[in-house]
Amino acid sequence: MLLTAALTMAANLMLRVGIDAAGGFSVGGATQLLHALVRLFMQPMFAIGFVVYFLAALIWFRVVATEPLSVAYPILVSLTFTLVTAAAVFILSEPISARKVLGLVVILTGILIISLEKAAT
Repeated sequence: MLLTAALTMAANLMLRVGIDAAGGFSVGGATQLLHALVRLFMQPMFAIGFVVYFLAALIWFRVVATEPLSVAYPILVSLTFTLVTAAAVFILSEPISARKVLGLVVILTGILIISLEKAAT
């Protein structure tokens, strides 16, 4: 699960950098969507991020096949949520506030409570 979370975090960072390098992402119709996707996949960081996301999914499939989903999914979500937030702050220099940290703690606490309840039943 940790490898899946780490790959998902890395993929999200790469996708974000690729989207920024492509000038953003917005769609209005099918033709505009196609042009936007071509522009994104022309950015190496976006394309690599897309592949890394796919690799994370393959590893996740193995976890789903071998672990109780009611335990594995909350763990994956909490790990990914924490890693992506930390990486966005430290690598992408995104701002973090006390309110965001409190929100992260509340969400992680909720995930922990849910996963403990499901693991106990």
